[in-house]
Amino acid sequence: MTRQRRVSTTRRVSHTTSVAASAGLGVLAAAIGYLLAYLLVAGEVREGLGESVAEWKGVGWYYYNAHAVDVHASGEIGSFGGTRTVDFIAQSGSTSASLLYVVPPVVLLGAGAILAHRLDVRDIGEAVLVGAPVAIGYVVMMGLGAVVTESSTEATFFGIEATGTMGPALVPSVVLAGILYPLVFATAGSILVAVLARRQEE
Repeated sequence: MTRQRRVSTTRRVSHTTSVAASAGLGVLAAAIGYLLAYLLVAGEVREGLGESVAEWKGVGWYYYNAHAVDVHASGEIGSFGGTRTVDFIAQSGSTSASLLYVVPPVVLLGAGAILAHRLDVRDIGEAVLVGAPVAIGYVVMMGLGAVVTESSTEATFFGIEATGTMGPALVPSVVLAGILYPLVFATAGSILVAVLARRQEE
């Protein structure tokens, strides 16, 4: 009875450790993806947006577009206003910007693969349990990023107030970019390593 209790405790600790590791790697994966985006499009952002928007925010908008998340631009002049969606990558057409589409999947596949390798995963069920929690850290970063990259401006022309706001759509940033992307790609990377490791044992 004591032995069974020890084994059960060890498994719980092991599972807790793997979830913590996965969530931590999710945070790291989001940061690495953003840094790669910065390397790819920072120059284009400087040229296209100039000093009207902070460079790091502009790069963030490209990064969210790479997750299939639209950037919303809204503005009001007096009593008139409107909203439109912007896809900077599609409008750019440059090779470096287009490469951003593969950054999130590749980084997340790598994160899942690293976890499965480090935790010596051999079973598909275990691979899912290891890869899926990457979403915990990733969704925190993507949700927070959607808030901090929003940019607002205010001005007055001839006594008429004009305001404008631009930033990633929050709900898609959380659900699509923060949850679905890591659930699909990080889990796929973890499963792939588990399957390959099992085949090597046979």
